[in-house]
Amino acid sequence: MHTAWAIPQWEDRRFGAALFDLDGVLTPTAEVHMKAWNRMFTDYFTAHGITPEYTDDDYFAYVDGKPRYDGVRACLASRGVVLPEGTPADAPGTETICGVGNVKNDAFEAILHEEGVEAYPGSVALLDHLEALGVPMAVVSSSRNAPAVLAAAGLAPRFDVVVDGNVVATEGIAGKPAPDMFSLAARRLGVTDEVSVVVEDALSGVQAGAAGDFGLVVGVDRGAGAQTLIDNGADVVVDDLEELIDQ
Repeated sequence: MHTAWAIPQWEDRRFGAALFDLDGVLTPTAEVHMKAWNRMFTDYFTAHGITPEYTDDDYFAYVDGKPRYDGVRACLASRGVVLPEGTPADAPGTETICGVGNVKNDAFEAILHEEGVEAYPGSVALLDHLEALGVPMAVVSSSRNAPAVLAAAGLAPRFDVVVDGNVVATEGIAGKPAPDMFSLAARRLGVTDEVSVVVEDALSGVQAGAAGDFGLVVGVDRGAGAQTLIDNGADVVVDDLEELIDQ
């Protein structure tokens, strides 16, 4: 535990719901996303003579936690590259934001198929704990691949509410770092933002939690850095979700 805030006391119902990001919080698929982004941007930058080369620092600065096309747009803009928006139906490789983003999606699916995914044991322990207490839970993920990841990790039956990149598109709501996705998940669980705990590992995610009226924003340090998560809106930072189980 990296701050003086107390561990959420789930049993006293001060906190009545948990809103989990997926990649990097419940499953180590943030690593899969990082590999896919690296593969796509490295190939794209090389083919177009774009410098400086893509690094993991670009992932944390421009991509992590955002809807796919927002990440593409932000990273390309950092190199002074502006492309037409296109549409999600654009074929991978089309010279549009969506076409470039769809290359990343193909890379993600290929790596997920090659490597598979298992949920973090500490995350499963917390899910078991909250399920036993009857605490409502939702997944709030910018990724359109969230249903596939949940299924691959065996977590899909645990969540009746999933607000992902597909929902952002169909509902026309703002993605992270706006708080709208978390607020929608809380409403679909039948609770208020004020009793909901946001659990995030991405800077854009804790920013989204801080921008809303949520009861608590928990940062999970999977590499972004505890102080950086706090500076961007986390009230408390843990290294593993098992730390959030009432002691």
